[in-house]
Amino acid sequence: MDSTASTALIPSQNPENAIKPKPKDRDFLNHLEAYLAKRDGVDKLLKISRYATKIILAYSVLPETLPLTARLKSFESSVGLSRKAFRLGKFVQDVNALRDSHFDSKEDLILSVVAYGGEGFYYFVEQFIWLAKSGFIDPKHSRNLQKISAWAEFIGYIGSISLKFRDLKRIIEDEACLESSIEIAISRGNGCKEEEQRMKKLREKKLLKKLSIVQDFADALMAVADIRDGKGTLLGPLFVASAGLLSAIISTHKNWVSC
Repeated sequence: MDSTASTALIPSQNPENAIKPKPKDRDFLNHLEAYLAKRDGVDKLLKISRYATKIILAYSVLPETLPLTARLKSFESSVGLSRKAFRLGKFVQDVNALRDSHFDSKEDLILSVVAYGGEGFYYFVEQFIWLAKSGFIDPKHSRNLQKISAWAEFIGYIGSISLKFRDLKRIIEDEACLESSIEIAISRGNGCKEEEQRMKKLREKKLLKKLSIVQDFADALMAVADIRDGKGTLLGPLFVASAGLLSAIISTHKNWVSC
């Protein structure tokens, strides 16, 4: 997804599902190296660059005749093509995630198939779009492939958002139970340091889950814009570019925290 979501759907790789404590004195450059070693880390930095450029172009603050405008358009297009190269083979992670998933109900099964299937098919089609735009296959197929890709992406986000709302509901329920345990422990004069640490981690997890839902909504909006060719309410270039930048910043934060 022009996200990314992406890894956005995979529990085993999703930052908000596995918060690991990091040393407070961790060296910044070592952290940065670990971040840049991840495919998603580089991809999201490219995404920030691309949508920041799109916002500048959408504001029309630069005259069309200015050489810088042409350079920015060329840069934006090149970064978009570069990001597609980072998705080569990425559909395999969705196939494996679906194979490794355990479902508590038929609803979980259906939503997971929609989420993983939609995202996986999106990444699969994106490979052919990259081949078309890079000139390896006939570019005349590019438009149809982009439509198919956008629909697959949008369907995947429907499943992803639904699953994440269910996860968020469970987190809120766990938080309420833990709060009750802490209140009981305090009333009895018992220590509750362990419970307070669990509460802190649970709240961090809840925040990341909320951010992930916002990110999915932003990326879903961009998928709708691709489907409708940018025609419709809230689908203007500036609004869509802003949604893309928001999604990229959230994803960058999640990946930074998780690595």
